[in-house]
Amino acid sequence: MKSSPAIARLLIFAIVCIDLLGFAIVLPLLPRYAEYFSADGLQVGLLFASFSLMQFLFAPLWGRLSDQIGRRPVLLVGLVGSVVFYGLFGYASTLDRDALLFGLSPLTWLFLTRLGQGVAGATISTAQAYIADTTDKKSRSKGMALVGAAFGIGFTFGPLIGAAFVTDDPLAPPGPMPGYLAAGISFIALLVAIFALPESLKRDQESKRHRLMDWGSLRSALGKPHVGWILLAIFLTTLSFAQFESTLSRLTDAMGIEERSNFYVFAYIGLVLAISQGGLVRPLLPRLGELRMFVAGLLMMSLGFVLIAIAGADASEGYLWSVLPVCVVGFAATTPSIQALLSLSTDPNDQGGLLGWGQSFSSLARIVGPVIGNVLFTPENAGLTYFVSAGLMGLALCLAWPLRHLNRLSQDETAE
Repeated sequence: MKSSPAIARLLIFAIVCIDLLGFAIVLPLLPRYAEYFSADGLQVGLLFASFSLMQFLFAPLWGRLSDQIGRRPVLLVGLVGSVVFYGLFGYASTLDRDALLFGLSPLTWLFLTRLGQGVAGATISTAQAYIADTTDKKSRSKGMALVGAAFGIGFTFGPLIGAAFVTDDPLAPPGPMPGYLAAGISFIALLVAIFALPESLKRDQESKRHRLMDWGSLRSALGKPHVGWILLAIFLTTLSFAQFESTLSRLTDAMGIEERSNFYVFAYIGLVLAISQGGLVRPLLPRLGELRMFVAGLLMMSLGFVLIAIAGADASEGYLWSVLPVCVVGFAATTPSIQALLSLSTDPNDQGGLLGWGQSFSSLARIVGPVIGNVLFTPENAGLTYFVSAGLMGLALCLAWPLRHLNRLSQDETAE
């Protein structure tokens, strides 16, 4: 199975986009499912966090495994897992509240399927490693932005589809179709991967056999100053954005925006993310360089969070829609830049493993961020969460200084 690197990257783009579309259909509906099955507030939060917890644990494992056996089989296994666990999610949602399936309650099955979806979705670092395999150092950041654009497209249309399952009755469950639809979409991505996706890992590039879950590899990576700074920057950037994402629906509720409009707000964020990643960040990255783009993104995110914080719950819907692109475009600029810097600092034989740790730090931030954000958030003082997010961006900006040497090296290498 052969294809040009450009076509292979487009296939990865399509696979990630289709798979994330299924994910984004289910995500906004999770609180309704949980409430229907009598989950309390803590259980709703844990239902969200369970997915990121599995990504935190399994992203390095999948990455290191892909360094050994290739990217394609790992991606296929992940897509099969998505099909299975989204299908089970749909089936579990058909159960009565008091019913038991193999002795387990429907809410327990929702947790199990979310855990499984997190394990399957942890292969995103393998997709990033695939991009690294098929790009040179000069175009590495543009390739990472392609994955980001796929995220944006998935999160644009997923909530729009999910909105169709919201009824006027707040107690009515969304039903099984979102889960079944997500499984069907993931199955399409699986078929594309089976019949069209070639292997990207070259035979002479395969790494020596490592233990799959080798915590020593993390200690070794953190022993390199630039890698440690990059992983910390990934954590801080994602932490601030996760606080923003997880409290946005509470902010719009405090503003008096209707529930169905929340889906459109999230779709709007996905659309801005996709357009900025594909149409703005990708062409500008080679000109500005990874570090300058990272700094510009952090400044925009800080400004966007401050603008939201100042208005708080007193903001109008039009004001919110006008300032959201500031922080979203900033996030679109920081993500591929910092991922490219991590990839450029890595031996080609260890791309999957280290990018997996990058994904783990991002997942850890998505576990911690919603907890911090929702603890800080109150309708009376809605801006506090976003002021804290802006402060985290200030800390991330401090990391640009120790990374300046790595940025100069990458520019020298791409000029050769």
